[in-house]
Formats: sequence, C-alpha cells, structure tokens
Amino acid sequence: MSTYPDRVVQAPGPLTESKGYDHDIESAPSSHNQSKEGSKAGSGIEKYGGGGDLDRSTTVHEGEQRYNRLGWMKLTTLLIVEAIALGSLSVPSAFASVGMVAGVLLCVGLGLIAIYTSYVIGQVKMKYPHIEHYADAVKLIWGRFGYELTGAMFAVFLVLLVGSHTLTGTIAFIRIVDDPTICALVWGVISAIILFVLAVPPSFSEFAILGYIDFASIIIAIGITIIATGINATNSDVPVNWSAWPPADMTLQSAFLSTTNIIFAYSFAVCQFSFMSEMHTPSDYVKSIWSLGLIEIFIYTLTGALIYRFVGTDVSSPALLSAGFKVSRIAFGIALPVIFISGSINSVVVGRYIITRAFPNNPIRYTNTKAGWAVWLVMIVAITVIAWVIAEAIPFFNALLGLISSLFISGFTFYFPALFWFQLVREGKWNASAKNIALSVLNAAVFCIGLAILGLGTWASVVDIKDSYSAGEVRSPFTCSAESYA
Repeated sequence: MSTYPDRVVQAPGPLTESKGYDHDIESAPSSHNQSKEGSKAGSGIEKYGGGGDLDRSTTVHEGEQRYNRLGWMKLTTLLIVEAIALGSLSVPSAFASVGMVAGVLLCVGLGLIAIYTSYVIGQVKMKYPHIEHYADAVKLIWGRFGYELTGAMFAVFLVLLVGSHTLTGTIAFIRIVDDPTICALVWGVISAIILFVLAVPPSFSEFAILGYIDFASIIIAIGITIIATGINATNSDVPVNWSAWPPADMTLQSAFLSTTNIIFAYSFAVCQFSFMSEMHTPSDYVKSIWSLGLIEIFIYTLTGALIYRFVGTDVSSPALLSAGFKVSRIAFGIALPVIFISGSINSVVVGRYIITRAFPNNPIRYTNTKAGWAVWLVMIVAITVIAWVIAEAIPFFNALLGLISSLFISGFTFYFPALFWFQLVREGKWNASAKNIALSVLNAAVFCIGLAILGLGTWASVVDIKDSYSAGEVRSPFTCSAESYA
C-alpha cells in the first residue's frame, strides 16, 4: 500500500533546473522552497517513463529529504566553520601594521558591516527561495552574464580557500614534526588527502557535526597562543614594541594589505545562500548571523589586541608562530582540526555548486546512488588536487589572503549585497521614507567600500607579492625544502 498522498493535481512533472523535479500538490507550503516541501509528500508517485520510474522518483524524494535538515544552530556552526579559521590567524599581524586603535575599529566596524550584508543576503533568500547559490542571486540583477561571472568567481574563490588551508596544513606539519629532512611536498600531499576525506559528506547537515570539533580546536589553539605570548611578555626584560597608533613608516599599501586580512576573517557571506538552501526553517537565519557575527567580533578583536600587545610589531602570521617554538608545535597540533575542517567545507560547497549545474535534471545531484557517489568523489578529488597545486605554486600566506579578499570578498561581502538591497530588497523609491533614505546611504557606502577594497586591496596585494619575489623571500614552487616555509 502506498504511503504517499492521494490528492495529486499533476503527475508526472518533468525534472526542473531549480530542484531536480517538478510536481504540483494542493495547499503546498509557500513560505520556503515549495519543491522541497512538496517532495516530502508527493514525489514518490511521479512517473518518468520506464520500469524503474518509481525507484527513480523515490531516489529524488530521499535526496530532497536529506538536504532539508538544517536548523539555525547548525547553520551557525557551519558559518563558524567557514569563517573562524585562517582569518583569526592573520588578525594580529594586521594590528601590528595599523596600530591597536585602528585594528580594534576595523575588527568591530567590518564585523558589523558583515552582519548587515549577511542580513541582506538572507532577505534575498527569503524573497526568492529558489536561489541555491550566490550566482543565482546575481543572475536576478545582472542576467546570464552575471550568473556566469559570479559562478566562476564563486568556484575560483572557494578552491583558493582550500588551497590556503592546504598551505597552512603544510606549515603546521612542518612545525609539529620538526624534521627538515622530510620533503615538504609530503606534508602538502598529506594535507590534501585529509582535506579530501573530510569533504566526502555531501550534506551540510551531516558536515555540521564536525563544526563543534572545529570551533573547540581554534578556541583552544588561540587560548594557548594568548597565554604563551602573555607569559613570554611578562618574563621578558625587553619591553614589547607595540603602539596604539599606526607606525610612522606605514604606507597606503601596507594599510590596505592589513585591512584585507581582517576582511578575509569575515568572509562567511559567500556560502550563506548555499547553507540556507538546506534549512527547514530559513527565517531563523537572523539568529545565526547575529550569533556568528558577535562571536567573530569578540574573538578577532580579543585575539588581535592581546597577541599584538604581548608580541608587538614582530608578530608572525599565522599568529600561532608567535607563541615560541615548543608552544607553537602544541598549538598547531590542536589547530589541525580547524585547519582541515574549515578547508574541506569549501570543497563541499563548490562541489555541490558544480554538480547542481552539471546535473540539474538528474538524481545524481543528490549523491544517494552509486553513480551519484562516484561523480561526487571524482569531483572532490579534482577540487582537492587543484587546491594542492595552488598551495605549492603560491606559498605566501598574507599576500594570498589579501589577494583573495580583494578580488572576491569585496564582492561577496560588500558590493553585491548592496546591489541586492537596491534592486531586490528595497520597497519603494530610495527617498520614500526616512528608513529608505538611511538604508540607501548605508548601502551606497557599503558599495563604495567594496569597490575600494577591490581596487586598492588588489593593488596592495600584487605589490606585496612582487616585493616578496624581488627580495627573495618566496621559495620556489614545489620545493622540498622545509626551511622555506619558516
């Protein structure tokens, strides 16, 4: 006896680009993605033609069920995994470049802007629930060109993030093992393998379980670093060289490079559409972004200020290197989970995006069949290999973070959300009310900030990379020398 409802208005329905199938059920919920809710009730009796039609529709039904389990707490966990990792390790060096006061203002100010732009992204998702990834939203304002451009930006950005985590994993293993006779490429390959294994779960709800380990890992590692640097500063006979104000030799280039490192720490907006697509109650997203935003502001400001105060202008990036050799080995060991979990979630997001585009009308996209799993594993392997190549070819930490921030986060966190508000969220003319005027000014300012980061930040990062090569501070690509990572 069938367990599916009797009242079906239209069956069968063709597979659609947005969700993989189409059906029309009376009184279907409209507050979220109708195809998701409808699949719980009716997808099981759709006919596609052929003897295995029921099996195929059941596969689709089970797939939709699997990708509709995310609550606001798990969303917060996923956003923490996405955001609080490499960014926190680069903030203290940014403080050293711009001074204590400017560093605190940047951490708090940019954090509040990131919360607001993520709120706008959530508004767009609620208004247009068919959006699955960032490129879908840009398509609404820029058409097909914007869709393809942003899709490429989205994929390249996330692969670069995986590459950054591969690099950090290599640095961590070299420091932990402390055996310069071992070829550095070995640690790079091991890092890539770990990133691949952790990226195997295709559902964000399943992946969120790792988020608790991730968060505990980075908090403990940062805590050890703060305590160790504080003890070193207390026991040192030499006063710490720190300042509340920017150093006299600060240049526009160094200031913007430091700013982009802080911006990198607030890069959670890029995956928000993807994560919200799995929420069973998407209106709860506001709780998630406020929870994450305030946690980030607190952690980054405290980490940057304390480690800079204890170490001074000589603070390293990543900051764990500033704890002293022995302590940094322990801190890196504890930080291994966050390095690899936060890196692998980017593989999952970009893998889901590519498979959704490549198989819009095929149950393969749900990764619950042999063919689906085969395609998924091949995709994750390809992403990981590309990321490893990037990590070996571009082995400079700060400059890489700055370049990524300038080229991509400037759009995903700043000017795209501002455009979303003007073209998709705003109700009435910009001057129709005091609220509209205030929000218009705010979003115009956010848009200009994004363009400034895109232009000046990219310039600062390119100059930094060029100067590093000229000074011989960058090792050769694909080198075995462990000392070159010091």
